Amino acid sequence: MSRSHRLSSGSVSCRLEWRPSRWLQGTLALLGLLAPWSVLLSEMPRWAAWPLVAGVLAYTFWLIRRERRKPVRNLVFPGNDSPVQVDGVAVESVTVQWRGPLAFVTWREPGGSRRRLSWWPDTLPPERRRELRLAAGLQDASRHRSGMAP
Repeated sequence: MSRSHRLSSGSVSCRLEWRPSRWLQGTLALLGLLAPWSVLLSEMPRWAAWPLVAGVLAYTFWLIRRERRKPVRNLVFPGNDSPVQVDGVAVESVTVQWRGPLAFVTWREPGGSRRRLSWWPDTLPPERRRELRLAAGLQDASRHRSGMAP
């Protein structure tokens, strides 16, 4: 008797929680602290450089604060013909893109606006990343696309 298990696409689902990344916040802080140095080391006149430095630092703090205050989001990829849900609301046109260990999910809300989330390695461990890859693959496979040109 075979010990292999059959997986049905109806039983494969993925539930993910998105939260703001501390790595992203740290990267923003690092870039925000290095930018004033590049302005001050350039040949820009000092009377113009110092206000620019102040603006860069203020904008950096604003970006980090905005990122930190983003709400936690819950995504459900049901793994069948049901639509993907974000915070309990069915959404359309869900796409998952990968850039190395970074995952980007884009969708269209019922009102028509587009939203986007990005997972950094500190918020999406490898086992959850694999689940998302499998669930996103099922979503792409369930789309009906013509195999030949009309």
